Amino acid sequence: MELKEIQQKIKEADIDSLRIDFPDLHGICRSKLVPARRLEEVLEEGVKHVQATYALDLANDVAMGTGVGSSIQWRDMTIKPDPGTFAVLPHLQNTARFIGNAYGPNDEPVAVDPRYVLKKIIQRYEKLNLQPMAASELEFFLFHRGGEANGEIYNPSPSCVYQVNPIIDPQGILRTLQNLLLQLGLDIIYINHEFFPGQFEVNWKYDHALTMADQTFTFKYVCKEVAAMNNLLLTFMGRPKTESGGSGYHIHVSLGDPKSGKNLFEDPKAENGVSDQLRYFLGGQMAHAKGMSAILAPTINSYARFVIGAFCPYYLVWGWDNRTVYCRVPAERGSATRVENRGPCASANPYLALAAVLAAGLDGIENKIDPGEPVSGDVYGAAPGAYETVTFDLREAIADLKADKPLCDALGPELLQAFVALKEHEIERFRTHVTDWEFNEYSYHL
Repeated sequence: MELKEIQQKIKEADIDSLRIDFPDLHGICRSKLVPARRLEEVLEEGVKHVQATYALDLANDVAMGTGVGSSIQWRDMTIKPDPGTFAVLPHLQNTARFIGNAYGPNDEPVAVDPRYVLKKIIQRYEKLNLQPMAASELEFFLFHRGGEANGEIYNPSPSCVYQVNPIIDPQGILRTLQNLLLQLGLDIIYINHEFFPGQFEVNWKYDHALTMADQTFTFKYVCKEVAAMNNLLLTFMGRPKTESGGSGYHIHVSLGDPKSGKNLFEDPKAENGVSDQLRYFLGGQMAHAKGMSAILAPTINSYARFVIGAFCPYYLVWGWDNRTVYCRVPAERGSATRVENRGPCASANPYLALAAVLAAGLDGIENKIDPGEPVSGDVYGAAPGAYETVTFDLREAIADLKADKPLCDALGPELLQAFVALKEHEIERFRTHVTDWEFNEYSYHL
């Protein structure tokens, strides 16, 4: 978007404030607010942040060993707005935003910037004359905030899947989100109540992989902000309560021809109507499923989602239009021919999740990795040991990530160091935390 167009939009919407947003390693939106009259200055100079923002955990501590803290003297970085990401934020008064890219002191990209990591992998596809397209399918839970109902689930009633009415959504939050997201350029397909009480899902149309990552990043923080403005807590946690199920982030990917737009995953003459490129991409997903786990399921809580019968992956298998597998190839063909990776947790950083999925798929294409045979039927009922399972623990997932050389090479050593250090810090904090269960179990007798 050109400067004059941005200036015109700012004038028309009476914008007085600009948010310069960027994702940290968790996928959280970090920002600074600047007066709109500084538009030209901020587009040229950006805004300063400390690089250690990428080392910050969710308890407000800085993890050691990330390579972006004390080892670089707590150095600054500059977040420069990407003009193409300008958008008026319809839920905030007179406010617009840019998504920024991170640069170091010599104007070089910061290697741990998740957006930069994804852009690098997309560029590898572009050199092969391939255009990666993606769609996000995200679930979340809603809880009340404040008053006597604080912490209670928004809709506690069971068996409300595929319902949309004032009983399951008394505050009309779904319609509010739908209309705000449409104004932000997300082409919403539908919103509905999902399987578990208080769980909802939003689907919107596919787009270029970087655009989709930007949209997913925007979707997550706008949903949380709008919920908070309505005295609700919206969470993308993998499994927020023991008695409930989990929330997934299904990533749908296809490859297009940059000139014609043709979906290169379709081959009407081939068996099941899919091309060798789809099969090799799928082979990459299966070969790197373990290695990707720490990126796709990035929190300790993420692994509580992986249970049999909960509409999430349990066995590392793939199938045709089968929702009990790790990777699914939906039945649609033509422009909708795609691979769906059902492994990601809703809490995953969309830039890193897409980067990992695309890196795995690219390795599959470049090395012609065969995905193996598909499974049929409900694999949840398979005999124990019949198939390899997903990873069930973040510590094990970190070890698998470190051992996956093609994936590590694609993400880059700087990103890998920072991400692993941050996650190992999280694991150690959890290991030494004493739970209420432990106190209740042991304190009286021991």
